[in-house]
Amino acid sequence: MSVGPMINTSAKRLKKRRLKVNRRLLVIAMLAVLCFGLTNVSGCSNNAQTYGAIGGAGGAVIGGVTGGFGGAVIGGALGGGAGYVIGNEQDK
Repeated sequence: MSVGPMINTSAKRLKKRRLKVNRRLLVIAMLAVLCFGLTNVSGCSNNAQTYGAIGGAGGAVIGGVTGGFGGAVIGGALGGGAGYVIGNEQDK
């Protein structure tokens, strides 16, 4: 039995794991920059729009990391809706 194929397979698994971790770290960093950047959005006329944008972006990123494209769509919709509701209540 040869040891070479085992080492090669382990190296491939380790490389895939590193890529997955690096991708998640990149997405988390992008989320942080996006959320801090959207806190003072000048194009939004009220809190409902601002919080909706922040919630939608945050939900899409988190959903994308955890559930792929479908998770990003669902997370963006739920995050945007929740952000809008919270911002709308603050505007009252």
